[in-house]
Amino acid sequence: MKYLIILFLLMSSVTGFSQAFSKEAAANFKKVEWLIGTWDRTNVKPGRTSWEQWKTISQHHIGGMGVTMQGSDTVFVEKFSIQIKDNALYYIADVPENKEPVFFKLTEITSGGFVCENPQHDFPKKISYQFDGVNLKAQISGDGKAMDFIFKRR
Repeated sequence: MKYLIILFLLMSSVTGFSQAFSKEAAANFKKVEWLIGTWDRTNVKPGRTSWEQWKTISQHHIGGMGVTMQGSDTVFVEKFSIQIKDNALYYIADVPENKEPVFFKLTEITSGGFVCENPQHDFPKKISYQFDGVNLKAQISGDGKAMDFIFKRR
C-alpha cells in the first residue's frame, strides 16, 4: 500500500500543461469531473480486487490510478489523467508496458461519458467511459477486440 501512495504522490506532483484554455475546453473539462472518486470493479477474476481512483490535481487536471490486487499482492498499477492540451481534452494512460505515457484525444463528451481515441496506438485505440447512474462501464477496444470493465462508486 505504501508503494501505491508513493506512486500517487509522484503522479500528483507532475505539473499539468500551463496555458490559457478556451471556454469550450474548460466547459468540456467540467463534463468529466463526475469521474472523481473511487470506483470498485465488479467484474474481476475470482480472488482479485480492483479499483480506480480519480482526484482533482488542478483546475484543469484530474488524475488517478487503477490498481488490481490478488490478496495483498499488487498485480497491476496504471496511472492516468485527463488534461487540457492544445485546447482539447486528453486521457493520458501510463502503464508499465509502454515506455512513455500514451495520449488519447477525447472525441465525444457528454454529461455522463466520453470516448477518446488514438488510432496510432497498438492497443487500445479507443477508450470509453459511460456512467448510467449506477454502474460505470469502461471499455478499451481496437482491431476487433474489446474489454469491458464494470465499476460501482465506493
